[in-house]
Amino acid sequence: MRDKVIDIQNLVKTYQISEEVSVHALRGISLTIARGEFVAIMGASGSGKSTLMNILGFLDTHTSGKYILDGVDGIALDENQKAEIRNRKIGFVFQGFNLLSRTSALENVELPMMYRGDAEPREMKRKARELLAMVGLAGREHHHPNRLSGGEQQRVAIARSLINDPAIILADEPTGNLDTKNSDEVMKIFTRLNKETGITIILVTHEPDVANYTDRKVVFRDGQIMEDAPIAKAAPRPGRKRP
Repeated sequence: MRDKVIDIQNLVKTYQISEEVSVHALRGISLTIARGEFVAIMGASGSGKSTLMNILGFLDTHTSGKYILDGVDGIALDENQKAEIRNRKIGFVFQGFNLLSRTSALENVELPMMYRGDAEPREMKRKARELLAMVGLAGREHHHPNRLSGGEQQRVAIARSLINDPAIILADEPTGNLDTKNSDEVMKIFTRLNKETGITIILVTHEPDVANYTDRKVVFRDGQIMEDAPIAKAAPRPGRKRP
């Protein structure tokens, strides 16, 4: 049995809006994810999936319960330690790409490694070039985001998420701004990365066709897990066209 990279037990998140009003975003959920899994987190707006992703990424703190990432207990960390964990153990891929517009693809990929403060510049460039080639962008290293398509920008973001050899990748609606063709290409890259490198990928999506690329689906409703089941594999099909 594979070891756990994420171990969540009875996790609660409550937002105190006022003295009289509180919002229960997560209501005592328990979830384990093994190293190397490819998991889709699904649910309607307000179901708790985004709150969970923020806690997984150490962007928010849970109210009670336990969250352990790759052997590290999140509740015991201060803000500086959380920032260090985010940089070294978590790769982020966002719907809006979050690339620096005045910076080349190569430099965007290098950034998390640069922030570590212990990277040798030559090694940083070598690794960034290697990762860009891995996602199909060899020869595009010096293009700025405005010279790249949406699909290419998301591939730069995927390469950037891998630069520090993280324990997990958190992908928040990574196909939300892409057309069908680019969505298909991005999901094939995630699938290949998961199968070939064994990287753990946790992906938030509201689209069943995107979730079908993963191996397991966890569905949230009203701050609770309503379904947690493997995905029956079939030939991947492109989703509906987006404007």
